[in-house]
Amino acid sequence: MTISLIAAHTRNRVIGRNNDLPWHLPDDMKYFMQTTKKHTVIMGRKNYDSIPEKFRPLPNRVNIIITRQQDFAAPQCAVVHSMKEAIELADASKEEEVFIIGGSEIYQLGMPYTKRMYLTEIQADLPGDTFFPAVDPSEWKETSRLHHSADDRHAYSFDFVIYDRL
Repeated sequence: MTISLIAAHTRNRVIGRNNDLPWHLPDDMKYFMQTTKKHTVIMGRKNYDSIPEKFRPLPNRVNIIITRQQDFAAPQCAVVHSMKEAIELADASKEEEVFIIGGSEIYQLGMPYTKRMYLTEIQADLPGDTFFPAVDPSEWKETSRLHHSADDRHAYSFDFVIYDRL
């Protein structure tokens, strides 16, 4: 099983502000949905809470939520209490690729297991309170990059980039 991570972040590594995205990039959302569709996704409880209720659980995916809250329940989702538990549960499904989808602490916990990163690198510095973890570039090889210019629907240009662990 390949454990992948998918995230969008700004040049200053911002991934969120006030439990929401500090940007509106419809093509990035479409990329996220297409890339993770029919796969297991692993997320933290705060990330789950940030998803609009009408999209919970994320459709056409197995949703695994990691939380420290022992009594937390989410309809049609698996709830676990560690990254190890989440990965073991995903592995039991014999899935080819599993996606860690955030937030910040979950990315940090999942990084040692991650073999591939799908990053949307937003060409902007934005204020935020949640950040993508620092990554050692010597451990990763860029294998794909697709540029998306700013336009009337996207205030910022960005790149869809895939990195594989060396």
